Amino acid sequence: MPNTAADNPVINPASIDEAHVHVVAAIIWKQKERRQFLIAQRQKGKHLQDYWEFPGGKLEPAESPRQALRRELEEEVGIRPANASPYMRVYYRYPDCNILLDTWVVDEYQGVVEPLEGQALLWIDASQARLYRFPAADDPVIEAIKSSEKAKTRCLP
Repeated sequence: MPNTAADNPVINPASIDEAHVHVVAAIIWKQKERRQFLIAQRQKGKHLQDYWEFPGGKLEPAESPRQALRRELEEEVGIRPANASPYMRVYYRYPDCNILLDTWVVDEYQGVVEPLEGQALLWIDASQARLYRFPAADDPVIEAIKSSEKAKTRCLP
């Protein structure tokens, strides 16, 4: 893998040759309106506390990204994805750890979204993302959502 600075993410890397944490995250589109997606606020005491992020978390040993996505969404926000598809992967070097952010689009789900871990949750449209502080690894994902035809279509009044 080419050497990158902490502020230079690698989008959709083919391989990673260094230690990293594999994280899945969901871009969950609101089912009825389909104009907004869900963000969650990181809790106090966690890395990047108070930042906003897409719901998700770390893969467990021997767990696939799809399995981790399902488990994390059930644990964090009480839903089970009925339709999830890979979106983009971002490899990012923070000063204290390297992460592979594996994002998935969830267009359909079962259950009711609720904050099962006491975190704040918000539904926002792509144009509102600039109002919230996201981890640097999420920035390319936010930009991709904002520039996608899907988001443009969904965010029209």
